[in-house]
Amino acid sequence: MMKTDLKVIPVKSHREMQDFIHVPARIYKHCSQYVPDWQSDIVDFFNPDKNPGLDFSDIQPFVAYLNGKAVGRIVGIINRKANEHWHVQNVRFSMIEFIDNLEVSAALLNTVEHWGLDHGMDALQGPMGITDFDKEGMLVEDFEMTGSMNTYYNPEYYPRHMEQLGMTKETDWLQIRIDIPAEVPPRYARVAQYAREQIGLRVIKVTAHDIIKGGYGHQMFHLLNEAYKPIFGFSELSSDQIDDFLNKYVKLIDPQLLPIVLNKDNEMVGVAVTMGSLAGALRKSGGHLWPFGWWHMLKSLKWKTEDHTEMLLIAIRPDYQGYGVNAMFFDDLIPIYNKYGFTWAETGPQLENNVRELSQWKPLHPQFVKRRRCYTKKIKQA
Repeated sequence: MMKTDLKVIPVKSHREMQDFIHVPARIYKHCSQYVPDWQSDIVDFFNPDKNPGLDFSDIQPFVAYLNGKAVGRIVGIINRKANEHWHVQNVRFSMIEFIDNLEVSAALLNTVEHWGLDHGMDALQGPMGITDFDKEGMLVEDFEMTGSMNTYYNPEYYPRHMEQLGMTKETDWLQIRIDIPAEVPPRYARVAQYAREQIGLRVIKVTAHDIIKGGYGHQMFHLLNEAYKPIFGFSELSSDQIDDFLNKYVKLIDPQLLPIVLNKDNEMVGVAVTMGSLAGALRKSGGHLWPFGWWHMLKSLKWKTEDHTEMLLIAIRPDYQGYGVNAMFFDDLIPIYNKYGFTWAETGPQLENNVRELSQWKPLHPQFVKRRRCYTKKIKQA
């Protein structure tokens, strides 16, 4: 029997980073459900000049080689701000990919464990990014469904490996898929009318210029920080992170798909960020913006070539939760979705125990799909 040579090394060189980037190409070569990341986004994630989250996080990417071939990857993350907020000493793992070989997956997790121990950590947690805007959660159900641009897709054997390696469930997220109705459901229409007439709420739409230069962008993210503060894994966004998100992504969003709710004092009390899916464009491009990836993305953004929309996030100021803000979002967006030809929508991951958030979808007859899991494991010195 030929002896195998397995090693996991920290990424330090350009070649090693290229191996890190291209590991998924081997694993998902014949997988039609997989949606790749933009490769430039992966590179930028590790660049302190491009990722303000590195101001308060330590990160280290690793690549696993088996007989000289790159067969797995993982990133270790220590988010000092999140650890302080939650009073924990977690080392997170992210971007994990591996062939169906338990020695490979074990070596990857063990490497991050020891890296975390060297930095004083006592628990391994993941998949988690630096912030809630990074991809998080390993898919544990519905592997036959196509992935999305803002979530992980992974093979069915991934969670099996986690369990065999002693990782246990910390929490699950669910995504919600709905068929977009031809008309606003009566319940939403009634509640939205009440919110307008009795509470004084209203929906506005603003331009990308208003968001970036007019202050609406920072208001949106400060609202997100306030609304998401008690939610699992929360890490407050800094001003530099907010500026980074605004500069990178706001121009991709159609203002008509971004309703903002103001109260009678013109204070922002709710925002919903939705956009036409880019999953098809990303699959066609293979994650390369050049030479033709930009064209596939432009077609999806400008001409709405996809048949569905992704409801990326909803944030409501805590003192306005339960006052009809959600109904105002649906009352505004459903006619626009119909106008654009979207026939269905899918949310981002929502915590399975967030009953209030999950129940808001009931009038739309939701389908709960794509359960994904955050795993955890206590670690200690040998």
